[in-house]
Amino acid sequence: MFRPLILAVLLGLTACSAAPDAPSSPTAPVVEEKAKAALTVTPASGEGISPAGPFQVGVTGGSLTAVALTGEGGRVVKGELTADKWVATEDLGYDKVYTWSGSAKGADGAEVPVTGSFRTLKPQRLISVESNVGDHQTYGIAMPIKMTFSAPVQDKASVQKAMTVTTSVPTEGSWAWLSDTEAHWRPRDYWKPNTEVSVDVNVYGVPFGGGAYGADDLHVQFKIADRALVAKANTQTHRFEIWRDGVLLHDFPASYGLETDRGRVTRSGTHVVMQKEAKRTMCNKAYNYCDVPVTWAVLISNNGEFVHEYADSMWAQGKQNVSHGCANLSPADAKTFFNLTMIGDPVEVLNSSVHLSEEKQFDYYDWALDWAAWTSKSAVTP
Repeated sequence: MFRPLILAVLLGLTACSAAPDAPSSPTAPVVEEKAKAALTVTPASGEGISPAGPFQVGVTGGSLTAVALTGEGGRVVKGELTADKWVATEDLGYDKVYTWSGSAKGADGAEVPVTGSFRTLKPQRLISVESNVGDHQTYGIAMPIKMTFSAPVQDKASVQKAMTVTTSVPTEGSWAWLSDTEAHWRPRDYWKPNTEVSVDVNVYGVPFGGGAYGADDLHVQFKIADRALVAKANTQTHRFEIWRDGVLLHDFPASYGLETDRGRVTRSGTHVVMQKEAKRTMCNKAYNYCDVPVTWAVLISNNGEFVHEYADSMWAQGKQNVSHGCANLSPADAKTFFNLTMIGDPVEVLNSSVHLSEEKQFDYYDWALDWAAWTSKSAVTP
């Protein structure tokens, strides 16, 4: 009864499956286009270019075959060449013309020339910089870093951004401008012993403001001593203590500046050892004395404050203050301190009536400022 229907369905399926395939159209061969070399030259041309760079040539879609940057007189600038980049490895001169040459080869085999010419800027004047820390020297835990510029700096932020301090252990610190010609860097707290410090002042080609530019870069590496030596000079107990790594080594009787004369008071605050002389003559014309010989003189401020031997005041040492601002010790005690201390050690003067302050611009008053006051003198917002 149902057989014709089944047969029709089967015939229909057979007819569909037996339909001939459509003829395939031929596929065109794909030809891969090889890349052409594309150059990026920095700078290719222009006037007033900073001689500090960067100066480089880059390539995509190929490789550099040769690059040269040539100055006046045919002098070739030193550089490093890799397959895809050439970078100058030296600064250029001020107010000079430089010319690019060379070529790159693309994947397509075509040569692309490196071309261009530019002139570096002409400064109205150059400003140089000097450092208070010496290369490969060792200092005490309170040593500040001072950069002194040969002329006032107008664009302090630009200059400060070009100055970096790198330490071997994490150290929080900041630059502070203590005048138009001085920038100091100090850690928030005393340096950790054995810290290695690198200072990089990359100001060549940097604008100082007013048409002035940096004359040269400056790089210094130094180290902090392997011990933390701190002297505590208490003007009211008339004692001079020497601590090393938190341990009291010596407690000497001392005499400090006469408290009844403001000009003679030993200033309170953290001083820094600046200089050592086994023999020295003291002079203070304001108080009518000169050519007074002393031994074991340790300068702790450039306002004339020393720690030194003074046998003539031994009667007062440990009892009262009679000096003209210095810390007087016995010959034996002064020699002990002289032999133990080094440049950069802190001498903490305590409890006198006059404080070491910035108004008189005495080096180093860095530690007389709390951290908020110190960082407020930075030209760059953290």
